[in-house]
Amino acid sequence: NNLPYVPGTTRLISRTFYFGYDRAVISPDDLAVLEMHATFLRNNRDRSIVLEGHCDERGTREYNLALGERRSDAVRSFLTSAGVSPRQIETVSYGEERPEDSGHTEASWARNRRAVMIYR
Repeated sequence: NNLPYVPGTTRLISRTFYFGYDRAVISPDDLAVLEMHATFLRNNRDRSIVLEGHCDERGTREYNLALGERRSDAVRSFLTSAGVSPRQIETVSYGEERPEDSGHTEASWARNRRAVMIYR
């Protein structure tokens, strides 16, 4: 299973990126991790990823699908600007349909505002 590890460790690089409420801006804390993914993908042109965009339950279904798309697009834009081929990246938005946390609290919502990278 050819997945990217944190250099010098046996720990997989994080593949979940969280966003602020109603935001599709990558956190500065995630930039180094995304750069590691970009390096891995540049060095493994046969590998591809799906970027899933997710939202919390607030907002209409249509709004959340669009926001989930903006979140997955933000990650895709970072990766392509770092030299990853657009052919290696697919995006999909699930809006609020696949929550990571089924609770109805701010902490639950924060876990649901995310983009998830899935390697193929």
